[in-house]
Amino acid sequence: MSYQNWAGNYTYGATELIYPENMEHLQQLVKEHPKIKVLGSGHTFNAITDTDHVFISLRKWNRILKLNKEKETVTVEGGATYGELCAQLSETGYALHNLASLPHITVAGAVATSTHGSGSHNVSLSAAVESIELIDASGEVHTFNRGDEEFAGVAVHLGALGIITKLTLKVVPAYTIKQFVYENLPVAQLKDHAEDIFASAYSVSLFTDWQQPRFHQVWTKSMESDGASYEGRTDFYGATPAKVPLHPLPDMHAENCTEQLGKPGMWHERLAHFKMEFTPSAGKELQSEYLMSFEHVYEASLAVHELREHLAPVLFVSEVRTIAADDLWMSPFYNQPSVAFHFTWRDDWQAVERVLPFIEKALAPFHARPHWGKLFTVPAEQLQQQFDKLPKFRELIEKYDPQGKFSNAFLDKYIRNRTQ
Repeated sequence: MSYQNWAGNYTYGATELIYPENMEHLQQLVKEHPKIKVLGSGHTFNAITDTDHVFISLRKWNRILKLNKEKETVTVEGGATYGELCAQLSETGYALHNLASLPHITVAGAVATSTHGSGSHNVSLSAAVESIELIDASGEVHTFNRGDEEFAGVAVHLGALGIITKLTLKVVPAYTIKQFVYENLPVAQLKDHAEDIFASAYSVSLFTDWQQPRFHQVWTKSMESDGASYEGRTDFYGATPAKVPLHPLPDMHAENCTEQLGKPGMWHERLAHFKMEFTPSAGKELQSEYLMSFEHVYEASLAVHELREHLAPVLFVSEVRTIAADDLWMSPFYNQPSVAFHFTWRDDWQAVERVLPFIEKALAPFHARPHWGKLFTVPAEQLQQQFDKLPKFRELIEKYDPQGKFSNAFLDKYIRNRTQ
């Protein structure tokens, strides 16, 4: 039997999928097998999670273990998805600070690859972690807490250090969100108003196909404390309020998107772009994303717009959003407030592979870093130069997985600097 990722563009090399019964069973599996990886929700698009030996699934390990109201934390098992966590957490009066575009992904997988939502003051999902429980290559269980010497290296671990069995996340009091969509924001507005535009709401996303010098949609998600944006605007830097619910892809129906038009809803019903019960985005698609310092948002937008003829045949839609800086070694947001340029592609890898070098060359002057779990063609040496803490991260790998039990061709190439 073969195993594929969610998009169907990558077939893993694993020969077996095992569901461990308990912690002791999982530890024994790690000890027994020379190569082993976790198969999560499959929402990565490259080979970062691949193995040619054994997959284990923690899909049944999806319990919410503890809500600590005094410390404002929640502890979940390694197989829980954000959708499952949100459904239970929302009943307690608490919330997460942010969500990714879709809630179908596992918490552990999102944390491992520095997955993020949107918001100039919102850190990545990885930066919400307070504690991680991990099984290393010897089968030993370790717990890393925020403030520990190695924590900043372990949080965004890329699957290279071990198997995550438990995570503790920071929570906040539950909050209400209103979502408004605006149409046709001129790209030129970013020249003088980028900071104001992205700080205008709790979460802001700009959507475009780059064919015109405008973003065809702006999605704002506002809390009551955001002031005017919570009630909606008649003019948003030249963009006008949408009169009906919209999908980021103009030719698709909005029924699978979270509620718009200013209808109030709980945090978990608005922060993601897509409802839990619907298939996210375009379904059969590929994805890439590049992240850089926020100061480059206008110049980078102009650079990508210049590539519109290359993009037209293969791009569904692009999303531009912001993320606050964090202190996690292998995070693309390490020590820099960032802007993300996301590309949702048609399911044609050969065509996408031809386009990516143009984007990467255009964004190279801005020191763009690719998203770890998405498609890119950046040379390994160039990528490694973008992460100052990579040598320290390699020391952690040598400590917790010296023989490369959790490694694969992707990690050997881009992280360990080895060939299999």
